[in-house]
Amino acid sequence: MPIATAEKRRNFHEMHREGCFLLPNPWDLGSLRRLEAMGFRAVASTSSGLAWTRGRKDYELDRATVLDHLAELAGATDLPVNADFENGFAEAPEGVAESVTLAVATGIAGLSIEDAADGRLYERDLAVARIAAARAAIDAAGGDTLLVARSEAYLVGRPDLGEVIARLTAFAAAGADCLYAPGMTDLDEIEATVRAVAPKPINVLMRGPEMRVADLAARGVRRVSVGGALATAAWAGFDAAARLFLEEGRVPPRR
Repeated sequence: MPIATAEKRRNFHEMHREGCFLLPNPWDLGSLRRLEAMGFRAVASTSSGLAWTRGRKDYELDRATVLDHLAELAGATDLPVNADFENGFAEAPEGVAESVTLAVATGIAGLSIEDAADGRLYERDLAVARIAAARAAIDAAGGDTLLVARSEAYLVGRPDLGEVIARLTAFAAAGADCLYAPGMTDLDEIEATVRAVAPKPINVLMRGPEMRVADLAARGVRRVSVGGALATAAWAGFDAAARLFLEEGRVPPRR
């Protein structure tokens, strides 16, 4: 019998209480099934991975398309699904609240809201108000969906640790359950961020082969995701096989 949405959400919250868990990012049902079979305990969507399947760039898909994708993922698995929900598909807090209400209805266990759009950070007060609006929308829907607040400072060329910590602690105070600053790779900075938002958990994005989950766990990181890395690897394999077929008239061996 399939696991109910409420139970998936309870399981997801429990994963954030102690230890460090892996959160891989499928982009369709095929990649989801493979991750399930490997034994991962939860998954997260990837906006870039989904966009590439539609022949588009990251952030080019509309809200309705993303909501349909989230409903498909959440309805197809007993694993908790965390939604990469971009900036909430709105700038004003009221618009974020509307989008979050729709996202919660898809059956996801968690969702992330970013503090930037079009390569620029929102002013901090607006960014905090947006998280507070997302929190209120989740609470109005029952309160059991995990809210992740992201600061995109490192990804938009503003790698100011003090500003990132100020934003994340403000997001935590506004009701975020988990905090996230993608692009942060320095272990000392990561540990400082973990300490600053404690006892709330931190998510870290793997940004290359030099990063190790064991090192992140030792610094207190609670969960580790990969964003579009798995999709990037899959497309790289596709490109290499297609190029071999085009240029040499053969294909790689099946595995």
